[in-house]
Amino acid sequence: MTMVGLRKVSKRFGRREILTDVDLQVNAGELLALVGSNGSGKSTVLRLMVGLSRPTAGTVERNARVVSYVPDVFASHDRLSASSYLQHLGRIRGLSTTTARTRAHELLDRLALAGGADTPMRKLSKGNAQKVAVAQALLAPPELLVLDEPWSGLDATAHGTLRELLTETAEQGAAVAFTEHATEAVRSTATRVCELKRGRLVPVSSTPALTELVLRPGAAIDWARHPDVLEVRPADAGVTVMIPTGRHDAALLTALNHGWSVVTVRQVKPE
Repeated sequence: MTMVGLRKVSKRFGRREILTDVDLQVNAGELLALVGSNGSGKSTVLRLMVGLSRPTAGTVERNARVVSYVPDVFASHDRLSASSYLQHLGRIRGLSTTTARTRAHELLDRLALAGGADTPMRKLSKGNAQKVAVAQALLAPPELLVLDEPWSGLDATAHGTLRELLTETAEQGAAVAFTEHATEAVRSTATRVCELKRGRLVPVSSTPALTELVLRPGAAIDWARHPDVLEVRPADAGVTVMIPTGRHDAALLTALNHGWSVVTVRQVKPE
């Protein structure tokens, strides 16, 4: 199901045309990455998706009822703690106080907010404020999640956690769209990539990057039944499994927990 669709969308600011005849649909369960140089119109597309901007020409159709947005610049609240801020937003979104508090602490714990959930927002660094911005977007399960350079300022550990959160959100049926400059973040997260060039959309790839694991056996595992494994092949004294990059950590953990040895881990470029 298409959660948001742009049809023949153009956008002007004064005499400057930012977007020209953009056709773009984001479907449930999809992780779409928008790439392009600075000023190419990536943020404008995201703002059109969530309804913060209107097209000069063309139409935007939105089927998602619950829309969450993480802007590129997050204006944090000066007086509240991170936990209080998220609880307040959760209540606005219809969550009970208990549910909002529990969800806020869960997300901030996974993102490893420096100082913990009770840290005043005014004392947060840019990277930690970004963690709160991500958390507020995921308080209630969104049907459309849109993020503008969400990895910006995050530490290395939070990079992996954010990838996991976005993947989990898509697996729950949401459409996810994000912009990003870092090639690794795009390659390890996106299921589809589109590039903006001079205000026009160019498809880059519809095939996710794959990770190849060569494993030697321990306790019995039917790798063909593992939810993330796409292909299983026999290898010397073991097996080779193919998994979408970004989802291979769970398979590695399964292998290690069952006494398997990891021979090699390598990324394979899509054909």
